[in-house]
Amino acid sequence: MPHIRIKDASLIFRLRQSRRIPIKEWIVRWMFRQSHNPRIEVRALESLNLQVDDGERIGVIGANGAGKSSLLRLIAGIYQPTSGECRITGQISSLFDLALGFEMDANGWENIEFRSYLQGETPRSVASKRQAIADFSELGEFLDMPVRYYSAGMQVRLAFSIATAIEPEILLVDEVLSAGDMAFQQKARARMLEMMTRARLMVMVSHDLRSVGELCTRAIWLDHGKIRQSGATAEIIAAYTRFMSGNLSQTAAA
Repeated sequence: MPHIRIKDASLIFRLRQSRRIPIKEWIVRWMFRQSHNPRIEVRALESLNLQVDDGERIGVIGANGAGKSSLLRLIAGIYQPTSGECRITGQISSLFDLALGFEMDANGWENIEFRSYLQGETPRSVASKRQAIADFSELGEFLDMPVRYYSAGMQVRLAFSIATAIEPEILLVDEVLSAGDMAFQQKARARMLEMMTRARLMVMVSHDLRSVGELCTRAIWLDHGKIRQSGATAEIIAAYTRFMSGNLSQTAAA
C-alpha cells in the first residue's frame, strides 16, 4: 500500500553570499576575523509532519516561497531532510521541471529512451510505449532531429508525452501543466486528469484553487515552511482565501 510518512522534517539550505564585497568592507572583516563570504541560511521547511495514505488526493496551497515545491522535491527524494524523517512506500512519478535533463545532442527518439529509463522504465517497457509517446507528442519527423534545434514548446511537448506515459502509483504534480499550443493543451489536460484518476496517491501543488477543490480530497496550507492548516479541501481553501483577501485589503489601505 503506497503511503507517505514525514516526521519532524526540516529542510535548510545554506548558501554563500554572492554579491561583490567592497575593499573597505573586506579589510574590516579581515581585521576583525570575520568571514569574507558569510553564509545565508534559508529554512524551506521546518518541523513538518505529514501522513498521506493510499487513495488520498492532497492539494498543497500557499503563497510564493511557502515551501510547496520544496515539499514535493523532498517527497520525490531530490532533497534529503536536514533533520527528521521522510519515508515513502511506493513508486513515485513526478511531473515537474519537465524540460530539464534532455540530452541536447540526441534526437527525440533517443531522449524518449533516456528519460523513460530515468523514470524507472526498462528497455522492454520503453519499446512497448515508444510509438505511443511519439504519436502523442505530434512531433512527427522532428523526432529525428537533435533536441537542441527544438523550440521551447516542442521540448515541453516531448517531455510531457514521456512523463505521462507512466503507470502512476504515487503521483507528484507541481502546478497544472500547460504544454504546447492551445490544441495540445486541451489534450494534455485530459491526459493529466486520466493520470490523476489512475494514481493510487497524489500530492499536487497549485495556485489554481478551483483545480485543487475539484481534484483533491484534502488540502494543506503551507506558510513559511510550516503547515498552517490541514483538513477538508473546501475548508482550507476558504480559510486561505479569507486570509489572502485580508492581506490585500490591509495593503490597499496602507
